[in-house]
Amino acid sequence: MLGFIGLGVMGRPMAGHLIAAGNTVHLHRVKPVSQPLVDQGGIACNSAKEVAEKSDIVILMLPDTPDVEAVLFGENGVADGLSTGKLVIDMSSISPVATKTYAARLAEKGIGYLDAPVSGGEVGAKNAALTIMVGGSEADFARGKPLFELMGKNITHVGAVGDGQTAKVANQIIVGLTIEAVGEALLFAKTAGADPAKVRQALMGGFASSRILELHGERMIERTFDPGFRIRLHRKDLALAIDSAKALDLALPNTAMTQQLMNAALAIGLADKDHSALIEALEHLSGKKPG
Repeated sequence: MLGFIGLGVMGRPMAGHLIAAGNTVHLHRVKPVSQPLVDQGGIACNSAKEVAEKSDIVILMLPDTPDVEAVLFGENGVADGLSTGKLVIDMSSISPVATKTYAARLAEKGIGYLDAPVSGGEVGAKNAALTIMVGGSEADFARGKPLFELMGKNITHVGAVGDGQTAKVANQIIVGLTIEAVGEALLFAKTAGADPAKVRQALMGGFASSRILELHGERMIERTFDPGFRIRLHRKDLALAIDSAKALDLALPNTAMTQQLMNAALAIGLADKDHSALIEALEHLSGKKPG
């Protein structure tokens, strides 16, 4: 028996794969857009507590650290419905420090915990091709792995609880800075009078080639910014990086700069556009018209 809480852009297809594989999946926060999951066999529940009571493994896919804390430990939360031997898998992208705290609180009740954030965006979720970075014990990972294999392709047990979130923060640093670099490069090419599509094509054959240049570079050129991953959520992930760096007395200057650029993006109304729309913030700062 499984539970799944957090049926957003990523969570809906992830839960759908679990249901399609024949699992009994209890769902919370079912809205009209996620009603098809119930039509497919998912079971709607009235609270997170009810999901936990009826499930052996509860999966979370929520936007931010406060959301996870509220769902786990708030009124009628998951923790109220859990019993010894059950397992929580948090696939949200949240604070590594908070993750360790939540896991320790649940461990006192004999409940296992895996942090298993993902990368791959909406496309990866729909295609069951997510990269999944897992922190937790070997035994808990063994319990969770068959479920991960229904949702992803590249599944890595990174280490102890919290290490999955640390890996995800590292991933978001690389992705954020590379999107910013591709945006600068294509804006430079266009402003200098070259065809950015042809510049991108040329760069794809050289050392600057990357999946981000391939996929997000194409989005920037075609101006297709429907969210696979929203700028506001990527900004949140870089804030986790900056907060962690502060705690570690670590300098991450370009991460901080990219987070500030995302702040500017939100200020001009780009919060719910795909993170490839960061190029529009660069255009705004340069006084250039979008497109």
